Amino acid sequence: MNRWMIGARPRTLPAAVVPVALGAAAAAGGAHPVWWRMAPALVVSLALQVGVNFANDYSDGVRGTDEVRVGPVRLVASGLATPSAVKKAALAAFGVAAVAGLALAAVTTWWLLAVGVAAILAAWGYTGGPRPYGYMGLGEVFVFVFFGLVATTGSMYVVGEQITLVGWLAGCAAGCLACALLVVNNLRDIPTDREVGKHTLAVRIGDRPTRWFYVALLSAAKLLVIAIAVVDRPWAAIGLVGILVALPAVKAVLGGAKGPALIPVLGLTGKVQLATGVLAALGMAISG
Repeated sequence: MNRWMIGARPRTLPAAVVPVALGAAAAAGGAHPVWWRMAPALVVSLALQVGVNFANDYSDGVRGTDEVRVGPVRLVASGLATPSAVKKAALAAFGVAAVAGLALAAVTTWWLLAVGVAAILAAWGYTGGPRPYGYMGLGEVFVFVFFGLVATTGSMYVVGEQITLVGWLAGCAAGCLACALLVVNNLRDIPTDREVGKHTLAVRIGDRPTRWFYVALLSAAKLLVIAIAVVDRPWAAIGLVGILVALPAVKAVLGGAKGPALIPVLGLTGKVQLATGVLAALGMAISG
């Protein structure tokens, strides 16, 4: 596989696709949805996710926190690319997100520029800068806010120019699913993160509570899909089918899988995220 594709970490991209799909679906049934805006919204979301991945690769690599790693290969730590090249890749991805966001702001509201700047700063600050908040156990907060609430309600707004209760519920569901992906990643890395002083939430609360937190996030996503169905979009309930994909992942996590045994769980969680989000979005669009 191409080294830059490895660095982009394709398994994490459902975290960018799902909120846009849910947000656009939430806009269905509105007065005058403008569907072409979904494309640049997806570009923004995907570019931010790729940018975050490259930025984390760069920042963790120069700090030396990836020298002993269980998970997927990192470009800087493995020597596949120089820190400078990976940093440029991160900035290029953020630049793509900025251009697409600028186009959306021009046809909706210039306030989107402030949201975009906040998202890029938060993406860089996760592992970059003098006090990276990902090292302080706040990563899940960023993921829930930006890859859940902001990405979903932002997509709903640019497509339908309104944000409703359904949009907020969908944003919370997307946030829970995205956090589940981060939590299982950090669960796998507890021993190595603790050793290098990276105090993720998983390191702070410990192994067993992290496993139950993972289950709680998937359960919350399920309840939120049900809430969307009850409030306004009954067909959103088909998203519950996606939760079935989670059963082997939950079994592995609660069964005590560690280290390399959690790598397949990361892939399964991405599939849960994609299946639940896309099916729920389809149901929401049909109901709308």
